[in-house]
Amino acid sequence: MTAVSQSPLARSPRGSAPGSARGPHRSLLVWIAEHAALVALGVLTIAPIVFVILTSLMSSNQALTASILPRPFDFSNYARVFTELPLAQWFGNSSLYAVLATAFMLVSSVPAAYALAQIKFKGANLIFTVIIVAMLLPPQVTAVPVYVMWSELHLTGTLWPLILPNLLGDAFSIFLLRQFFMTIPKEYGDAARMDGCSEWGVLWRVVVPMARPGIASAAIFMFFHSWNDYYGPLLYASENQAAWPVAYGLATFRGQHGTDWSMTMAMTVVVMVPVVVIFFFAQKAFVEGIALTGVKG
Repeated sequence: MTAVSQSPLARSPRGSAPGSARGPHRSLLVWIAEHAALVALGVLTIAPIVFVILTSLMSSNQALTASILPRPFDFSNYARVFTELPLAQWFGNSSLYAVLATAFMLVSSVPAAYALAQIKFKGANLIFTVIIVAMLLPPQVTAVPVYVMWSELHLTGTLWPLILPNLLGDAFSIFLLRQFFMTIPKEYGDAARMDGCSEWGVLWRVVVPMARPGIASAAIFMFFHSWNDYYGPLLYASENQAAWPVAYGLATFRGQHGTDWSMTMAMTVVVMVPVVVIFFFAQKAFVEGIALTGVKG
């Protein structure tokens, strides 16, 4: 009796095919093909950061060459940043600016956004329209009269003209918070009012705990805007070096030492580190706030 010959495919185990030994390799290629765009975007995002870090570890002469890797790694640029520049003072000015601006914004913008979102009153839509117009208005349009006002108050040469206006609210923050407060059911506030809560009580005891994700987002936006602000310090504090924040100090140093790329990149890395650390902590708080609220926008 003649044995029936079987093809290689028929003899292979179920679910396998010729060349199955290359399965993991093929899976990796398929994954790369499916995520090619994300991989490309990731490389484009990380490459400049890696370039800045590697350049900061080069000597001043090597940074002017086409070398990619430092030979040898030179960490003295980071020591020079702290010894040759008033970096601690610049960090203190940026911290003062960012922290106070964020705190003042929250104190003024949260009640304003709550009123526009949860309280019905005549003219609310008109006020909201004015806020949107103020948000879209370029700051250069009002720069001259506002500067004259602060000059008459003898506050130019400091960061106070950038900090104090946040006590009157920030248009973008009010818009962002108002849109988030709109997602909170008004029944919670009505129940609190029936229990005897005033509007302030409803705001701080009911709405604010439920709106932590939105408040955290507004605070993050304001903090990073203030920390990275260059135009404002250029306009008001450029004449007083003791009031410079890190963003303006870095730009000034880069303009004066344009060929010392290794030290410029070292200073850039030092300025980036606090922002990256704060971002990760803020991101964690933001995610935890979403998990605790139970309210989804």
